[in-house]
Amino acid sequence: MLDKTGKAPHMTDSTLTGTFAGIDVGGTFTDLVYYDSKTGTVKLAKVPTTMDNQSHGVLSALDAADVDAGALDLIVHGTTTTTNAVLERHLCKTGLVTTMGFRDVLELGRRTRPHAYGMTGQFRPLIPRDLRLEVPERMLAEGAVHVPLDEDALRAALTELVAKGCEALVIHFLHSYANPAHERRAGQIAAEVWPNGNITMGHALISESREYERGVTAAVNASVQPLLRAYVERLADKLSERGYDRDLLVMTGNGGMVSARVVADEAAKTVMSGPASGVMAAAYTGRRAGIPDLLTYDMGGTSTDVAMIRGADPAVSHEIEIEYAMPIHVPMVDVRTVGAGGGSIARVDAAGLLQVGPDSAGSTPGPICYGKGGTVPTISDANMLLGRLDPDRLNTGAGGVSLDTIRAAFAALGARLELGADAAAAAVLRVATAKMADAVRMVSISLGEDPRDFALFAFGGAGPLHACAIARELGVPRVLVPARPGITNALGCIVADLRHDFVATVNRPLDVCDMAEIQALFDQQVSDGRAAIARERVEIAEERISYAVEMQFIGQTHLLRVPLPDAAPSRKTLQALFEEAYFKRFQVRLPEIRPALVNVVTSVIGRRPEIDLAALIDASGRKETVTEARTGTRRVFFEGWTETAVYWRDHLPADATLQGPAIVEQMDCTLVLEPGDRAVQDADGNLIVTVGALS
Repeated sequence: MLDKTGKAPHMTDSTLTGTFAGIDVGGTFTDLVYYDSKTGTVKLAKVPTTMDNQSHGVLSALDAADVDAGALDLIVHGTTTTTNAVLERHLCKTGLVTTMGFRDVLELGRRTRPHAYGMTGQFRPLIPRDLRLEVPERMLAEGAVHVPLDEDALRAALTELVAKGCEALVIHFLHSYANPAHERRAGQIAAEVWPNGNITMGHALISESREYERGVTAAVNASVQPLLRAYVERLADKLSERGYDRDLLVMTGNGGMVSARVVADEAAKTVMSGPASGVMAAAYTGRRAGIPDLLTYDMGGTSTDVAMIRGADPAVSHEIEIEYAMPIHVPMVDVRTVGAGGGSIARVDAAGLLQVGPDSAGSTPGPICYGKGGTVPTISDANMLLGRLDPDRLNTGAGGVSLDTIRAAFAALGARLELGADAAAAAVLRVATAKMADAVRMVSISLGEDPRDFALFAFGGAGPLHACAIARELGVPRVLVPARPGITNALGCIVADLRHDFVATVNRPLDVCDMAEIQALFDQQVSDGRAAIARERVEIAEERISYAVEMQFIGQTHLLRVPLPDAAPSRKTLQALFEEAYFKRFQVRLPEIRPALVNVVTSVIGRRPEIDLAALIDASGRKETVTEARTGTRRVFFEGWTETAVYWRDHLPADATLQGPAIVEQMDCTLVLEPGDRAVQDADGNLIVTVGALS
């Protein structure tokens, strides 16, 4: 539950003033949304991402939208620099100093395997063993000094790492969350010896127990820190050359944003910033539309990301593992990914079963319908063959292809399934729908939530194509399609709040916890959060604070987050809230086992002023009637071939109502309304689809 605590010192009224640009760098495209609150002017741009130097794509997006950087009041940027570096292991050479006897913590990890069944797969730690050095020191779990820090040994270790060419440093001592004195002293000494400022102290990034997770998070932070620092400094310089003299803000994985001046200090927090910005845009759009409970569904070319939003508040977790043995324990929006995108390849496996993904045709050569040399059938090709995508867009590649080429590929696929080409393409869509529906179940049913209590928020270039089918599969009653689904992540950069999350470890049985100490921890976290927001010098409309604890029954491993109404809960209240949350999740009560309070968690949120989402579609282009917005008809395959009306979304009247089957096309995506579906446009330009009953 959120506790509104009043206006911050730099709070204004509830209307966003000035000119703003949200720029999100994706794997294929860099998207821009420009908004002028004085005139209501909106400009959009979508340009190819320049992976070798993402700043070129950012500047190209400004040029494509004809936006003068020097006239902007604020630029908010979502970047994949750190995410790509971690996933592709393009990392800086990093050294680590740790407690004597614990250099292998990063390699031992937990008792897990890359694959649950069989001894297959491999694991490679972020920092190789020869760059992990030990020094005499030891803190006990209670925070008492057991072995003093050997400063001479520390200086020798640092000198050795510098000589080996390390660009970044991790200081990771045992139990530093309980007493960080040794890490702080080591940081002071390192500042004298280390050739740059790329120094990460584990406790400063996350002050919680679990040496492995804290160490890996610190290692991720340090190994991408030089890359992110160089990138944001380069981008800031380029923007400065164009006259931009304001603060550049960078999206973080928790759905907030921080100043580029300090973002590299906690570089790990920018991992997954792109998916997070899309979820924040969904929460903002849903709140304005009066639909605060959403399951977000973002389908791109390679994968699909899903997340859960309850009460216009996205689920945030600090136990995200972005790949095997890569836990990053800083708070991030809980986004789950499945390998099903527009380019996912359809095939028949050795058992004769139809499989879709995770292999993708990518952007080069891409699906057959791209006309760039692709030869294997994909989800996009199935949509094209079945009339869901406009066949007139086929000849966009060098030389082009025909529907007959796509039909031949599905005929070959169908021959192995004893299906015709059309039936094989329809089967591919059904398998893809089931796979993506399973991803939605991961963020709802697996967390004790019923998807039928939510609406599905569809975005991404391919999301609206499949959203209604997925909603029908899950029993979700409504689908919300925003005005500009294909640039939702860039919109998220504009509407996202300032947010800082704090976690502190207590790790004691609840019945012996000092409740005054718990309240003091909450108070300190609130104070730190307010100070962090004030440093960012960004206009906010209101301050919101949420409190939670993470608890478990003694003897258990995994934690359960329990939201709190305020910062002063009684012991009895904590126990009751935890037991109720445990029962909701697992449908079992364990009154004979004592609970333990592991972490206290606070989120300090500076809510940004409102923007007018209706401006995303130019009102001057709207027609008087739905009939005038209709561009024609074409045959579309549902259960069979049906002559289907096609509409251009920008021409729909403000109060448009559409009855499926129908196709709604726009610049950045296509929406498929299936037979029985009904769509109504709201004041913000969203299409709210009521999903028809199963036939």
